[in-house]
Amino acid sequence: MTHTTRRSALLATAGALAIPALARAQAVPWPTRPVRIIVPFGAGGSADLAARVVGEALGQSLGQPFVVENRPGGGAVIGTDAAAKAPPDGYTLLMMSNTHTANETLIRNRPYELMRDLSAAAAINVAHHVMAVHPSVPATTVAEYIALVKSRPGAMDYASSGPGTPYHIAGEVFRAMAGIEIQHVPFRSSGEARTAVISNTVPMMFDAIPTMQPHIAAGRVRALATTGPQRDALLPDLPTVAEAALPGYEASIWLGLMVPAGTPRPIVERLHGAVNTWLGQPATRATMAQQGAAPMPMGVGEFDAFLRRDVATQRDYIRMARIEVN
Repeated sequence: MTHTTRRSALLATAGALAIPALARAQAVPWPTRPVRIIVPFGAGGSADLAARVVGEALGQSLGQPFVVENRPGGGAVIGTDAAAKAPPDGYTLLMMSNTHTANETLIRNRPYELMRDLSAAAAINVAHHVMAVHPSVPATTVAEYIALVKSRPGAMDYASSGPGTPYHIAGEVFRAMAGIEIQHVPFRSSGEARTAVISNTVPMMFDAIPTMQPHIAAGRVRALATTGPQRDALLPDLPTVAEAALPGYEASIWLGLMVPAGTPRPIVERLHGAVNTWLGQPATRATMAQQGAAPMPMGVGEFDAFLRRDVATQRDYIRMARIEVN
């Protein structure tokens, strides 16, 4: 058998195996009533906004309302536990992020285990942050900020949307890599943390680029750097933290959907297919680009493996930064 013939046979076999799975996903009688998306964070943050956009798209493609339910508190534990304990029937989804993979190390006494009580369904997107300070802070670059903090050990704070959130991890890894003493001030949401920086209650935070961008433009905060591996298209004149002062530094927030463990595979496949179809649309990609994010389409098994790797990655970050574990 020639290489070309063998490849054609393999492709034909793969296609034949995929057709029954696709048919099952399309044939499953789901959804037949409204589906709720639990967001274990406050309204107005990245996860909440993504859930509403994804919910609208899924509602249009699957013919039933997808209703967002904000259940913040406990560093995302309260809402996540509610999702984990929901019936595995496809009518409860969890919008989750790397807060969840960090919590596997940070919060020992969780009433659930992420990869035991929930199952991967669909990855959504990934985005990076902006490091912003109040304009009264006498630093215009990351290097100047680090020097300032070193001259005032223990006197400078930074805000985040809560323990274990990507913004908290970003701040703690920054602290560790820069070798500075800086205090974490947690808030209940990104909105509250942002307000604290704008009012100069807390002088610095890492935040979502699109959300902070209007405040940067209006002069209410000063942006020092972004946290991606390359400069961000929304703030192209701003260097990255790695470029400006700390080679190797990178911090991001990614989002995905999980379902209660035991949710029937055909339902997971249909949900996953609908999400990936939406992610592949040019309009979706354009909208995400305007929001500083990039689609992150993965297969269900691929997303499961990604989550398990990120649990280990977040554990390494937490140990490196010596973040206190509860």
